[in-house]
Amino acid sequence: MIEKAILKINPNAIFYCADNNDLDSIKWLDGTTPIPKADIEAKFSAVELDYALNNLREKRNNFLKETDYLALSDVTMSDEWKTYRQALRDLTSGLDTVAKIEAKEFPTKPGE
Repeated sequence: MIEKAILKINPNAIFYCADNNDLDSIKWLDGTTPIPKADIEAKFSAVELDYALNNLREKRNNFLKETDYLALSDVTMSDEWKTYRQALRDLTSGLDTVAKIEAKEFPTKPGE
């Protein structure tokens, strides 16, 4: 998490982090200006949000892949399936906290 937090602050930072859970293990390399520990810690919630959103998107994308065959040009997709797939695409809208992400429920597939 430390590495991701540092890169959110400075994507060009050059450093080594022996333990990604220990701020004292950071070694700044090639003249990179050290980032204060408090600034790094302040980015932890943003990193956690990124992880949660990425996890949700991976699951959502798998559900979409399972139904991609319905979107082929030689298949007529029912309105129920169109609604389901749109709900999957809209799943991440408005999710700005980890709690909201964890509370989000996936839409039910038609026929289930």
